[in-house]
Amino acid sequence: MKGGKREKNEEAVEAASVAYHVLHKLPSGDSPYVRAKHLQLVEKDPNGAIVEFWKAINMGDRVDSALKDMAVVMKQQDRAEEAIELIRSFRERCSKQAQESLDNVLIDLYKKCGKLEEQIELLKQKLRMIYQGEAFNGKPTKTARSHGRKFQVTVKQETSRILGNLGWAYLQLKNFPAAEAVYRKAQEIDPDANKACNLCLCLVKQGRYKEANTVLLEVMEGKLLGSNDPKLLNRTNELVQELEPWRLAQVHPGPDQGVVSLEDAFIEGLDQLINQWTPSRSRRLSVFEEISTYRDQLAC
Repeated sequence: MKGGKREKNEEAVEAASVAYHVLHKLPSGDSPYVRAKHLQLVEKDPNGAIVEFWKAINMGDRVDSALKDMAVVMKQQDRAEEAIELIRSFRERCSKQAQESLDNVLIDLYKKCGKLEEQIELLKQKLRMIYQGEAFNGKPTKTARSHGRKFQVTVKQETSRILGNLGWAYLQLKNFPAAEAVYRKAQEIDPDANKACNLCLCLVKQGRYKEANTVLLEVMEGKLLGSNDPKLLNRTNELVQELEPWRLAQVHPGPDQGVVSLEDAFIEGLDQLINQWTPSRSRRLSVFEEISTYRDQLAC
């Protein structure tokens, strides 16, 4: 009888432990990485978690996850510069499968630090990987997570997302023609209301109000995915106000500027992605070799 009770107690303890780890999304076991996650998620002690993540990396304990999670915690502590150096110094210890996730963390860190040139270069590198069939480790889809939910992302959707981020980076640099060109390509692949608003802003900044108005009308008429998103309403209203003087005065813009300082080879590459979509391509395209020159004449 005693033996049976002992076994039941052990099973109950084990079940409680499993439930606890599931509830707090913790890995099982007792190691530096597990302790780091407990400090991060349960005790809300980021500094203690960073110490344990360091131990995990040095001991080879789930290095892929430890490096990524440590960088995320550092970002939350406003230590993004340190996190960037951390990834640069230790990513060679990580598996090939982890490199794409580390790039995504780096992009967020560059954005946090205002390192726009580095962000742009890394986004272009990710686009090169798509052209060469190396994205998602060669698979057509990947599993992503948002607010605790898992969902599948296609290579096509990922390309549009990356282009959206690239367009935003060009916007921050006030390179509006380049941002416009990239947003147009993103919209051709996977249109949505958010990117349409950004495209509208690019056109407004170039004084091309008639074109901007046409783009914004698609959002206001609910023709694009996300048009009814409450978070987008403020942006839409701001753009309406930007265009209101033009609408009232019926001022027509001058001739289309149509000249973009973005690399023509880069844009041609995006055209190929749209017209000849094959996610599993492995052939290297010359368009995504290192680009060292800019050309003055490039039609959008």
